[in-house]
Amino acid sequence: MKINQLFLPFLILAISSNSFLSSAAESPPEVVDIDGKILRTGVDYYILPVVRGRGGGLTMDSIGDKICPLDAVVQEHHEIDQGLPLTFTPVNPKKGVIRESTDLNIIFSANSICVQTTQWKLDDFDEITGQYFITLGGTQGNPGRETISNWFKIEKFDRDYKLLYCPTVCDFCKVICRDIGIFIQDGVRRLALSDVPFKVMFKKA
Repeated sequence: MKINQLFLPFLILAISSNSFLSSAAESPPEVVDIDGKILRTGVDYYILPVVRGRGGGLTMDSIGDKICPLDAVVQEHHEIDQGLPLTFTPVNPKKGVIRESTDLNIIFSANSICVQTTQWKLDDFDEITGQYFITLGGTQGNPGRETISNWFKIEKFDRDYKLLYCPTVCDFCKVICRDIGIFIQDGVRRLALSDVPFKVMFKKA
């Protein structure tokens, strides 16, 4: 079948437009802060609770009497405490925006006297409490088997958001997929994998 040469450019344009729209439609929605602005890579934000009266923002802590290492991501006791700011880095660091259901590193923007990173990672199973806690000391980037514990996601939850651990940076790795919630240990509100999600919102620091 012959195609009119005048029609050909329009046909190519239509195919290109459809391909672009299809690609755009496949991208997950952007995560937005409390002002409705898109979360950006490398920008400091506070992770705050949506439910009031149950603590404040997130910070670093050490469990027990020791000073180092900082081995826990915890929620501040008082609602007025915003905690420490954090940054988000997606699996493709060239992407300037943070999207839902996308693997990312979460890092506290704070210095530590302990010799470790302030990046989140999933700790090994704690047999005493029966919990998988969120701890610190992760390695940024380098997606794959060796860094499987360092990747988290943000997903829409009702009108707000939740955090979860369900990495997809390793095709052949067997991983746990669960929400992140609050586990109270000796009065400390620690982040851990949970069946009850910690409903959060984001505020630019």
